Amino acid sequence: MTDTTIPVKINPCHNMTVDEIRELILYHLRFSIAQVQSLATTEDWRKAVSHVVNDLLIQRMISTQSAHQQHDARRVYYLSLEYLMGRLLDNNLYNADIHDKVVSALDELGVDYDTLREDENDMGLGNGGLGRLAACFLDSMATLDLPSIGYGIRYEFGLFRQEFINGYQVEHPDNWLRFGNVWEIIRPEYSQTIPVYGEVQSEFDDTGRYRSKWINTRKIVGVPYDVPIAGYGTETVNFLRLWEARASEDLDLDVFNRGGYVEAVYEKNMSEVISKVLYPNDSTENGKELRLVQQYFFVACSLRDIIRRFKREHSNWSVFPEKATIQLNDTHPAVAVPELMRILHDEEDLSWDDAWGIVTQTFAYTNHTLLPEALERWSVPLFGKILPRHLQIVFEINKHHLKEVAAKWPGDQQKLRDLSLVEEGDVKHLRMAHLSVISSYSVNGVAALHTELLKRHLFSDFNELFPGRINNKTNGITPRRWLLACNPEFADLITEKIGSEWPRDLTQMEKLEPFADDEEFCTRFMDIKFRNKEKLAAIIEKDCGITVDPHALFDVQIKRLHEYKRQHLNLMHILYLYRRLLQEPDFDIAPRVFIFGAKAAPGYELAKTIIKSINAIGKVINNDERIHGKLKVVFLPNYRISLAERIIPAADLSEQISTAGKEASGTGNMKLSLNGALTIGTLDGANIEIKDVVGDENIFIFGKTVEEVEALWKQGYNPHDIVEENPMIKTLLEWIGSDYFTPGEHNVMLSVKQSLTDHGDPYLVLADFNDYVRAQHEVDIAYKDPKGWARKAVLNAARVGMFSSDRTISEYNNDIWKLDPVTVTEIA
Repeated sequence: MTDTTIPVKINPCHNMTVDEIRELILYHLRFSIAQVQSLATTEDWRKAVSHVVNDLLIQRMISTQSAHQQHDARRVYYLSLEYLMGRLLDNNLYNADIHDKVVSALDELGVDYDTLREDENDMGLGNGGLGRLAACFLDSMATLDLPSIGYGIRYEFGLFRQEFINGYQVEHPDNWLRFGNVWEIIRPEYSQTIPVYGEVQSEFDDTGRYRSKWINTRKIVGVPYDVPIAGYGTETVNFLRLWEARASEDLDLDVFNRGGYVEAVYEKNMSEVISKVLYPNDSTENGKELRLVQQYFFVACSLRDIIRRFKREHSNWSVFPEKATIQLNDTHPAVAVPELMRILHDEEDLSWDDAWGIVTQTFAYTNHTLLPEALERWSVPLFGKILPRHLQIVFEINKHHLKEVAAKWPGDQQKLRDLSLVEEGDVKHLRMAHLSVISSYSVNGVAALHTELLKRHLFSDFNELFPGRINNKTNGITPRRWLLACNPEFADLITEKIGSEWPRDLTQMEKLEPFADDEEFCTRFMDIKFRNKEKLAAIIEKDCGITVDPHALFDVQIKRLHEYKRQHLNLMHILYLYRRLLQEPDFDIAPRVFIFGAKAAPGYELAKTIIKSINAIGKVINNDERIHGKLKVVFLPNYRISLAERIIPAADLSEQISTAGKEASGTGNMKLSLNGALTIGTLDGANIEIKDVVGDENIFIFGKTVEEVEALWKQGYNPHDIVEENPMIKTLLEWIGSDYFTPGEHNVMLSVKQSLTDHGDPYLVLADFNDYVRAQHEVDIAYKDPKGWARKAVLNAARVGMFSSDRTISEYNNDIWKLDPVTVTEIA
């Protein structure tokens, strides 16, 4: 086809031929991108292909919403402040079942699909496991034909783009929307106007009742953008609705005409900053204020949208909980509780008891953390400044709640203090986790241990007050992205051996178990792993300038940088091996590449120092010829979903080494195991359940258990005792605290040493170090037996089928949401 040939528009459907897809690509290249073949860039081709997929998805989305409306379906509304979506092209092609045809069509056009795929930006809507879990859940809800809508914020900038300068993390804006987002559909007709600030005035209404009225507010407009979410092996396409903040008036023309050009757009700028950045730094009062406004903005817009949809078919509020259930993904959306109360009581004129009855039948809450400092608290003065009416409502909720507490524990003042929604102090704070628990009909943890600890410690009194409310829903991952799309060679091998049903039913993977003793299969599996390692080695060479050997053991720790995740424990082991290699030239270890990927919160100085320490120590080790390349240390910059999709299929060893009792679940452990990496980990989070299914002989467990951790703190833990009793640990700490690895920079790494000694080693790095070294020695021995390692790797992949997010969502639905799946038929 020449540049002057006019392509014909074809009606998209799932059974399109390669020729028809090629014609559609050319059609969109010309009429959607306004480009001709001879001048088309990689970006042009990618957008044209994306439009082809979108044609198909939008058609299915319309059919899906029509089916849901016809069935008057009960829906789940998933409220999450973040969605770590990654790139969508590859995933959408697989879920739309046209991946191979598109690749063939592009091949005929002389366009390399892999190059085109790499051109897409990751969507900057999330940060860590919370956001990635939400993305997996959306995929599974659609795959299981569950009527659902996700709600979030359309951040203009993601968390940040990470760069290393002299080993230090430097943050740059993640302008992921710079070239637009082909997957989104703007819906201005569903915009919502949201009030904030102002004051509360009490007055008599026209029926003689004394009412509270929220007045003199500032208005913010929320404009929705929809992103289609395609299910796999089904016609269902749900959507994620993201809110962008805009001013109610873009320009004060009077001020502008008087020469106040900056002042004329002040209101616009102040409103639009709400959806500018994911997680603004809240170390300042302005940052805290912005985060609270951000949270209220997104839940208020979402609730109004949910109510708009409900009122389209219903007028009786008593049936609202029958048609809508709202899942709070952690405490970020918890302000939805007083907002729904305000709407029902103030705007819809329901009695307090009727309104509260609806609220408590509508919300369900997922807890994601056991760390007290991670449970959201808002100062009463700040909350009252931004949401004065909501503060009154929370106080009223608390008054009713404490009556219930007093009835359960008469005369127990400590129980009243512990369970109050208001934390007393010089400055009072609202406890958003407490609010979430008392207002929800279901509260769930995300791994068996995590849920047990919620019941035993964090929410023990609530568990007694509301027996049966707290339940477990172990997290899961979507196999479509985390195996089918990211590891296609292994996926093809699996399909060849056990059939093509496994992406929809991951328990089918257990059929691979017999192949763990099949030499030919294991050889093919390890060959695929090696090719994945070669691809990752090329990325490391390109991004880090470090040459690594794919034959070496690839030891991977990829997760948010936090002390409890203990990247510095990993670092101490690296130093241990390095020192032994220097002092014992005959020390026999399998060559190993330590691969890190992590971002530290901009205000988290110790985490940023740990990053600097890993980079500084790695630079010395990587250039020390005395160890003959037996160790390499790589810290890949700007960790993100698309990078994880390259690291995970190449990993040999998965580092899941958090302090027992600190990690709620973890999902990286599941992704790595599914792709045939062996886990070294503590008995924490979902590691316990992984151990139970893969078998003790196919995982490397170390460290103190939760019970041992509790006992250690109770008896009095002093890291200095360990230092004095263990010369090796003492030497390693002194090495870290010296300037050996940072010549010309004084005391750069000293704070890492001090955190492990003078500051009490809060995450028990030193207490677990010796056992970690022992487990790592077992890893080394195992890796030197290639056949034995291959068998363990295959069994890991074969036995982790229960960790599909489809299973998790089925449990949410069966036990909590109770939705009826709706089958969608394709429009001819």
